[in-house]
Amino acid sequence: MALFPAFAGAAELGENPASSSEGSRRELDWLSNPSFSTEDALLLHQRTTETAKLTPEKSPLISRNTSRSDLSGESDTDETLNKTSKRRKKKKKKHHQHRKTKRKTRGDSSSSESDLDSKCIKDKVTGRGRNREKEAAVNLDDKTSNLTSNRFIWLDDIQAFTAETFRIDKKSDPANWAYKSLYRGDIARYKRKGESCLGIDVKKQCITWTSSASEKKRSQRQPERYFTKNNVKMLNTDGIPVYNSCSPSDPAAYIPVSQIETDDPPDTTEVNPLGVYDPSTTMWLQGKGCKGTDLEPVKEQVFQEPGLNTNSILMSKVEEHNKKVRENPRDIHAWMEFVSFQDELMRGPSPYVSKGEQEVRRKSLKLILEKKLAILERAIESNPSNVDLKLARLKLCTEFWEPPALIKEWQKLIFLHPNNPDLWKKYLLFCQSQFSTFSVSKINSLYGKCLTTLAAVRDGSMVSHPLLPGTEEAMLAIFLQQCHFLRQAGHSEKAVSLFQALIDFTFFKPDSVKDLSTRGQVEFFEPFWDSGEPRIGEKGARGWSAWIHQQEKGGWIAVTKPDDDDEDLDEDQEIKNKTLPKWQIWLDIEYSREARQWLPWRPDKTKKQTEEDCEDPERQVLFDDLGPSLIQLSNPDLQRQLLYSFLQFLGVPCTSRLFPSSLYIAMDKDNIFDSVLSDEKPLTSIDLQLSGFNSIGHMDTMLGGRHHVGHYKEGEEFIQNVFHVLFPLFSGKEQSSLSICWLQYEISKVVQCLQTKNKKKLKVQGKKSKKLAKNLLKAPDNRNHLSLWKLYAYLEWLLGNIDDARKVFDTALSTAATGGMKNPQLCSLGLLYAQLEVELLESLEGAVMSRAVHILTKLAESGPYVPYSGQILSVNILKARKTYDHILQDYLSKTPVSNQDQVSDSNQLVNLVGCYAIFQYLTVGIDAAVLIYTEALEKLEVPDSKKCENTGENLGIQNFPTALEAITLLHTNLLRFHMKISVYPLNPLREALTEALKRYPSNQSLWRSYIQIQRKSHNASKARRFFDGVTRSTDSLEPWLFAIQAEQMRKKLIENVQRADVGEVHYTIPETGLTNRIIALFEHAVQSENGTHCPLLWRMYLNFLASLGKTEKSKGLFYRALQNCPWAKVLYMDAIEYFPDQLQEALDLMTEKELRVRVPMEELDLLLEV
Repeated sequence: MALFPAFAGAAELGENPASSSEGSRRELDWLSNPSFSTEDALLLHQRTTETAKLTPEKSPLISRNTSRSDLSGESDTDETLNKTSKRRKKKKKKHHQHRKTKRKTRGDSSSSESDLDSKCIKDKVTGRGRNREKEAAVNLDDKTSNLTSNRFIWLDDIQAFTAETFRIDKKSDPANWAYKSLYRGDIARYKRKGESCLGIDVKKQCITWTSSASEKKRSQRQPERYFTKNNVKMLNTDGIPVYNSCSPSDPAAYIPVSQIETDDPPDTTEVNPLGVYDPSTTMWLQGKGCKGTDLEPVKEQVFQEPGLNTNSILMSKVEEHNKKVRENPRDIHAWMEFVSFQDELMRGPSPYVSKGEQEVRRKSLKLILEKKLAILERAIESNPSNVDLKLARLKLCTEFWEPPALIKEWQKLIFLHPNNPDLWKKYLLFCQSQFSTFSVSKINSLYGKCLTTLAAVRDGSMVSHPLLPGTEEAMLAIFLQQCHFLRQAGHSEKAVSLFQALIDFTFFKPDSVKDLSTRGQVEFFEPFWDSGEPRIGEKGARGWSAWIHQQEKGGWIAVTKPDDDDEDLDEDQEIKNKTLPKWQIWLDIEYSREARQWLPWRPDKTKKQTEEDCEDPERQVLFDDLGPSLIQLSNPDLQRQLLYSFLQFLGVPCTSRLFPSSLYIAMDKDNIFDSVLSDEKPLTSIDLQLSGFNSIGHMDTMLGGRHHVGHYKEGEEFIQNVFHVLFPLFSGKEQSSLSICWLQYEISKVVQCLQTKNKKKLKVQGKKSKKLAKNLLKAPDNRNHLSLWKLYAYLEWLLGNIDDARKVFDTALSTAATGGMKNPQLCSLGLLYAQLEVELLESLEGAVMSRAVHILTKLAESGPYVPYSGQILSVNILKARKTYDHILQDYLSKTPVSNQDQVSDSNQLVNLVGCYAIFQYLTVGIDAAVLIYTEALEKLEVPDSKKCENTGENLGIQNFPTALEAITLLHTNLLRFHMKISVYPLNPLREALTEALKRYPSNQSLWRSYIQIQRKSHNASKARRFFDGVTRSTDSLEPWLFAIQAEQMRKKLIENVQRADVGEVHYTIPETGLTNRIIALFEHAVQSENGTHCPLLWRMYLNFLASLGKTEKSKGLFYRALQNCPWAKVLYMDAIEYFPDQLQEALDLMTEKELRVRVPMEELDLLLEV
């Protein structure tokens, strides 16, 4: 046994059986070690023994050091373990040689004591036995490390006996040659204080420290916005209501707030010097607990209530809805509310989760739709005859079913309710907007089937279903929708033929067939249509009834008249420039033929033509295409509506508008933003009532400038013939109204020439328009019609003949009867005359003695008119002011009796308020004029609001809104004019426009004024908030369109500033992300109910994306637009202009869907070869 057991292993491990004598000498080599210390060896032995005795179980390796026998017995086990580990290491040696070396190095360097001993042995031993001594030192090092720990030890645990314990590892690590840095596991972790480094020159040297992974991760984390998933969930959670403990509310639904009411003032103490703390807070500040445990349940309730409160509210709402539909299953409104409630239910946490359980569910759209569908099916079981529930179910099913299955369901619904016109409208729109099953012939026949079925219901031949109220009006709306559908699809000949046939069928019906049913009348009408006789709008047209009478007498006497105009002077060569791209040539020819060939082709008997002579068979219209769509209109108002709709279809300005159901479907032109001289002449700007619609023959692309004034010669002759045929049908006011429409059409062409600034065309058009106006005024019934005189004078004024216009105005005022303010036509003429004179003023200085004040003063005197001489008496001005005031108060307090009185009084009230306001503006100032408008609007609003809420007192329900709208327009126009000639704040005009637009969100004139004034504003936030509020409160599409236009104008302004070549420009418009904002507005608009099927909206969206240069996105949007508006030919033409390489594909698609293609590609190739 060795003298020192702690060092016995060094000799034993180094023994070799072949040389026992040398081994015995080596045992005594430690005696000659100069660095050996007896005291240190004893301390080490003692410490090892004590540690083994204290922890025999936790440190089995140290316990082996207590006795030599234990150590010798355990060494065999160590050798066995070492052999096993060596076998495992050999298997991995090929692939992990460098890792094995590093592990061996780390294992060899685990003990500081072994470092010292091995170093001393190496220094002492001579050169002759160096290899064996090195082997013994290595074995001693391994054994010592095994004694202390299995692999690694801490120096603190060993308590080293030297102050500077270290070791030197002279074995190289090949990994240091292979990699750029040390292995991160070999480097101790530390925290760096500061960013500097000792020993570097700060001025010349710099160290960049790479951030740790945690800092990078922390820097990449951004604060969550309100729209993130967690925050949306928190925002959708209802708050917890709080109630007073004295209130009798249910304590389970509220957090009780303890209230201490004492009359005695609180005691002031050291912790409560002001006496503001309650007793519980005072005790807490003193370090004492509460006296009672009353507040503990409150705290528990505070923490328990938030999770349960929302669930309890949702559960109560679910129970309430279930109770409603269970107790009253016939309540359709309750069922609809229950369906809408599902969205709110899915936003919040589920009320069906057990307490304490965290719900994890996927809030998918499909889950909500399935729940809604189940509720609607239950509702339909209880109400099998209700159409609204079935429509709601079909609307939901569009998300699940394919179009053919949906069409079958629609057909079943139509079969059950063939007498419901509203259902027919939605069915037609659904079929019209299904791209996969769409074709023009199919939809046109569907319109015919719809009108035939409703006509049978109206006649009473369909006994199974009763006639619903409003059916006749709905039939006319469907007929007009069919005509606009054919116009937008390019089949303008069929659309014009439909109007021709129905006008002949309505106004020229023989008395002998009036008692027959609609189908019987149509059968009698077919021979007339196929006879080849002139139709409405054609030269020599006499009508159906005249043809019937002549047939009974023996037929027409054919008189052949030579045609003076052999060739159309307007006919030009179709291809003007063959060097242009092919797609552009195609667009030019297509537009030209659309403009010239919109009338149906018929063989000219004077030229001995037959049907085979027609170059384009599509221009011929057969009776089978229009016979099913003929309907009877017995209501005179609907008959006039048909007439004015036809005139508007031809481009003639009329007061009538389309029915709301087909208004936005027919809107396809971006002229709603055209201000029509309103900037130059805000007081007298005219509204042509054609905004948003392409009139017949004017189908152009968004970027194309191919606009022409009016129609070509053939089209103008057609419109003249229509007026000549219609004049004999009416007399009195109706005939004068037709004359006004015709003259307005001529004025609109003059305005278009003024806009294009083409003086040559303006001169030619002016002569034609003046000739027509004089011819109309020569008619006996029109000589004293002041409205025609007013339009003729306005025409002269527009042409620049101001002196001639004044003569016409003065003549009309002088010849008019002395009715004064009681004559609506005279009042309207005087108002226009005064407005035109006011627009000539450059300032209000001397306005009291102006011609406009003279006109308004003479109008109030009700005496003979005397032309302006330059002087106005102040007494006459005072008398006129008092007269205006009395008459206005009488009209505001007057109650109309009949509908005619309502119309007359409404128009007269507008003119009276306008005259009085202009008079006050010129004589007193702008504030006095604004006061007149405000007073009139307040008086008109009070009965109007009551009428809207209550029932039926006949107080002008239909016409007061019209008067309100007209007065608001006069008010805003006057403010705009005053801001033009003088300095005036913008806020009054903005407030007037916002109040008016909240009341009339579909008025395009008001919207045009609003975006014009907002364009000058530096900050757009107010306008954006206003647009957002209006779009949420109305279903009209105009707010969306003008909101988009306002943003596009702002974007254009910023781009102009950025591109201005004036050196360095510091623009201060705080706008970024306008493109994304505009795209978001477009997306919201096309998802609205009216915007989904509006061709104009899709055209604007496509034009905007194409202007950004996003070709792929634009193509995707084009096909998306076709999914909703596959009938709109202008969409295909726009796509050809934006994507010229897709010309053939677009034409193939149009041919497949049966849209009208007037220039096939084969014909274009032939034309280019000639």
